[in-house]
Amino acid sequence: MPSRRAVVIRRVGGWATAAPSAIWTTAAASRRAASARRCARGLRIAALWASPWCRTRETAALAFAGQPVQDQPAFASFFDEPARREAQTAAAQALLRRWHSGRSAPGLLVVVTHQVNITALTGIHPASGEGVQLRWQGGAWQVAGRIAPP
Repeated sequence: MPSRRAVVIRRVGGWATAAPSAIWTTAAASRRAASARRCARGLRIAALWASPWCRTRETAALAFAGQPVQDQPAFASFFDEPARREAQTAAAQALLRRWHSGRSAPGLLVVVTHQVNITALTGIHPASGEGVQLRWQGGAWQVAGRIAPP
C-alpha cells in the first residue's frame, strides 16, 4: 500500500498499439478503474494526472470519481514516436519534481499513463493495470514498490 507521500503511476494497457481509442468497452474501463482504486484505497488523492489519451482519462475519471483529472501531455504515449522519449521523459521528471517541491498538504499523486512512459521513468516494464509506487528519497523519486493488477 502506498504511503501518504508517494506517487503511484498506473499503466493503462491491454493493446499492443498505442493508438488512442474510444472503443474500450465499459466493462474493460471498469476493470481498469477498479484496479486503480484498489491501489489508492484509504489514501487522500492530492492530484490525479493522466495522459491526454481517451482511455487514460476514462480510467482516471472512473477510478476516482469526483477528483478532477488533469491532462499532462508529458505522460502521453510516445510508442509510435520513440524519438520523443528523451525530451518527454525529462518533461515528466520535471513535473514530478515540481509536484513534490510545490505541495503543501500531504496526499497521493496518481498518474494514469502508458507502459513506455513508466519504463522510461523507472526501468520497470509493468503488466497491464499494474501500479508502480515512487517515493521521494535522497532528492529524487525512487521505486518503492509495485502494485499487482487484480
